[in-house]
Order: sequence, then structure tokens, then C-alpha cells
Amino acid sequence: MRDTIHADRRLCDLVAHHSCALIEAEERSLDEELASEFAVEGEALVQALIYCDMTTTPHGGQTTTEERIKEILSRYGPDHVVTRSITRAAPTLTSASHAVAARLAHARAAKR
Repeated sequence: MRDTIHADRRLCDLVAHHSCALIEAEERSLDEELASEFAVEGEALVQALIYCDMTTTPHGGQTTTEERIKEILSRYGPDHVVTRSITRAAPTLTSASHAVAARLAHARAAKR
């Protein structure tokens, strides 16, 4: 994105770090490179992106974070680097998704 279509720096940072990607980068020994090239955005925005990623199926349907994690683990199998990464990231992914869901519920309730 950055080099091919010259996408906005912030968008590239978000994509590079989406859904705890630094954990997978560590598993692949690429964490230093990722961290040096792409900045981590603020917590609220990072959580919102995690929520969007973890509550959407690969085909665009809605799901829960827990079901999305199960789907990823099933798709990659027990010995894959993505499985190890998602397993390590699961508490953060779940916590972030639940925090955003709570903020959304609060905002909806405040509109009533």
C-alpha cells in the first residue's frame, strides 16, 4: 500500500499493526522491522480496528470475537504461525472488542 499506491501513512500504520500483528511479526522474527517502519496508533483507534476485524467473518458477515478467533484457529491448524499468534493475542483481541462493544452500547443508550 505504502510503496505501490502511496496510501496515507496513518492507513498504512493501521493495516501494518491490525489485530495485534506485532505478535505475529515476533513469531516471524520481523517485529523490529515492523515497529521501526510503522507507528502504533492511539488505543481507541487500535481497539476500533480490532473490533471491526474480529467481529467480521472472512466473507463479510457478522460474528462474535470468540467465534472469529475459533474460525482463524480452525482455518490455519494447530502448528501454523498464525495459530500461535492469534492464541497469544486472543486476550487482547477479546478485551479490545468488548471495550468497543461497551462504548457502542453506551453511545446508543445515550441517544435514547
